[in-house]
Amino acid sequence: MNDEQQISRLYERMYAAMVAKDADILSQVLSDDFVLVHMTGMRQSREQYIRYILNGTLNYYSAQTEDLRITIDGREATLLGRSRVDAVVFGGGRHVWRLQLIFRLRRAGDTWIFTRAEALTY
Repeated sequence: MNDEQQISRLYERMYAAMVAKDADILSQVLSDDFVLVHMTGMRQSREQYIRYILNGTLNYYSAQTEDLRITIDGREATLLGRSRVDAVVFGGGRHVWRLQLIFRLRRAGDTWIFTRAEALTY
């Protein structure tokens, strides 16, 4: 599997883990220093993000990927992912979001790991 395929698979694993509320997989794909910047500007650490998924503050039901763009520069990469995400967030109603995530990644040994994500709509 080449680097682009690995990164694409990592994106799929992340969404599957969000839907399944799988803290172990999320901890594997998100770096210890991972930061998520929500569209509101709120910043979450990996621990807080995973906790919000597990306690139902963020509920994900499905994600359908529409577009992935991956740029690799040595041991760092950027992924722009656009997906239709069925979710309930922060106590709002269930909605299908057109969610764009801009990820930063770094190579960790033989694999890639997410270090930062910025969420927007498209």
